Amino acid sequence: MGVNYEYYRIFYYVAKYRSLTKAANILCSNQPNITRCMNKLEQELGCRLLLRSSQGVSLTPEGKSLFEHVAVACDHFRAAEEELSGSRNLETGSISIGASETAHHVILLNKLKAFHALYPNIRLRISNHSTPQALAALKSGSVDFAVVTTPSGASKPLREVSLNPFQEILIGGPGFVNLVERRLFFKDLLEYPLICLGRETMTYHFYEQLFLKKGLPFQVDTEAATADQILPLVKNDLGLGFLPEFFAKNALERGEVYQIPLLDQIPQRQVCLVKDTSRTLSIAAREFEKLLCQ
Repeated sequence: MGVNYEYYRIFYYVAKYRSLTKAANILCSNQPNITRCMNKLEQELGCRLLLRSSQGVSLTPEGKSLFEHVAVACDHFRAAEEELSGSRNLETGSISIGASETAHHVILLNKLKAFHALYPNIRLRISNHSTPQALAALKSGSVDFAVVTTPSGASKPLREVSLNPFQEILIGGPGFVNLVERRLFFKDLLEYPLICLGRETMTYHFYEQLFLKKGLPFQVDTEAATADQILPLVKNDLGLGFLPEFFAKNALERGEVYQIPLLDQIPQRQVCLVKDTSRTLSIAAREFEKLLCQ
């Protein structure tokens, strides 16, 4: 049945206010036009919907039945309009982010604080992932975007945008304090136990490739699940650990751990935003992306 859906909207207001005149005023129309549309609707449906009298309009049994359905639809449309209006004004909405631990500490936490101050009604969901896990969540659509560290391994349709650099250092606990006076090459580290994130992480892959470029195996004695676990392992002399400089800053100042000088350079890494270019972000997510990239 090819009924003009505008007729249903007009019928909703006529039936709700029991008046052609009130419906015309609300719809910024005129009574003859409203009457014409209602006559047309009755013709197309093949039944009488309205009973007109000098007191106004009443509904036939068919009109009452139709109004129950039309009212539900109009309420849904109105709710959708209000929701979209709230989204446009950033009064409602949600953002889901898959983030690595390092990215969270380097940049994400401060950006989330700033965004929440601007748009307190936007719901935030942060998932703590390794970089491969965050990218898998992004591909599956369970997060809006990923904030991770390089190397991300992102490939089309994923796109990587660099956000903030950070530097990693080699640290040791009290049992390795004698190494502070030495300047070591990567090959020298083969003599000492090493602590690193697990082999399923991009950090492990980063150092594995770094050692391979020197023709060396990357031999890890202790694999940690998170970067936060590396520092106490180093403090307790389980081995030497590679850690972002900001993670070790306070412990270095307190003399709990020591930076081990290296003659081989550890390349600077980046915190990056990775998004799926095949998907459109919500208004709230796009706004947070702009703040993140500032």
